[in-house]
Amino acid sequence: MRNELSSARITRRLGDSPRQRGSLTGESCPDLFELTDGNFAVIGTEATAALDPHLPSDAARADYERIVVITRETLIRAKRDIPDA
Repeated sequence: MRNELSSARITRRLGDSPRQRGSLTGESCPDLFELTDGNFAVIGTEATAALDPHLPSDAARADYERIVVITRETLIRAKRDIPDA
């Protein structure tokens, strides 16, 4: 999947913009986007080092993958825009 990302582009934001969620400074702007290839991109706080040791035993990530955290509000507001299938 890593090599395939070079051709993907953002098609739309899921949920409200950070400004609509109250981020006026631009310093804390978690966000979710749908890509042209049907995948999703996430802007969040990098938390791989802190959370990787706590992943469930049946979860794994590749060396190039990162764990990011977004606020609950960001995901809840995006819910209406996430496709069912």
